[in-house]
Amino acid sequence: MKPLHIGIVACSAEGAALCYRTICTEAPRLMMGPSTSGHGHPEVTMHTPSFDDYMALIYKGDWRGVASLMLASAEKLARVGADFVICPDNTIHQALPFIENISPIPWLHIAESVASEAATRGFQRIAITGTRWLTDSEVYPQKFAAHGLEYLRPTIAERDEINRLIMDELVRGIFKPESVAYFQQVIARLKGEGCDAVVLGCTEIPLILSDANSALPTLDSTRLLARAAIRRAIEGQ
Repeated sequence: MKPLHIGIVACSAEGAALCYRTICTEAPRLMMGPSTSGHGHPEVTMHTPSFDDYMALIYKGDWRGVASLMLASAEKLARVGADFVICPDNTIHQALPFIENISPIPWLHIAESVASEAATRGFQRIAITGTRWLTDSEVYPQKFAAHGLEYLRPTIAERDEINRLIMDELVRGIFKPESVAYFQQVIARLKGEGCDAVVLGCTEIPLILSDANSALPTLDSTRLLARAAIRRAIEGQ
């Protein structure tokens, strides 16, 4: 059976590129068979408006406007044959409830992918990192609560600095050692507060952090979403 067609509703380039690349490079292992060349992956189509269109609305707190952009992308992806959509951007998931029920095709939720993985691995208290908009929101707390997981957010000052690093550096493809060190410092402090894992809740954070350089086991939201999409496409449900 042919895998389902994955649609990607993209926002910022670095996170979307990592998600797309993960789908295309990890799917062949799962799809390999006697009649394949070993390079197979589901059909993937991506759409994104200008990143500035999103940010103009986010800075104004216009989440319904953000939702309209997301819906417009989903509609375009549906027209070219996508069976379902994913969005490799944690922050704008807080706008998803406005349009989820009227979308022409279903969505996989990035925080659900992370919460499910956290529960499967037996974690109990998760540190949340990401943009200020994300860490202030209920995107992850709602999904964590549904899985019986506790969570902890960075301090307000830490949220502000992490947001600056993401928006001024990571989304622009700038990766500085001192910025990595700051993330490591915050994660180490949250470990001291009793967290046993950290969600990399901005899809660019996995470009600089992993289990190899984090004081806590990492839950890579970008790759977890990509893997959930691969499974959905192959299973055809």
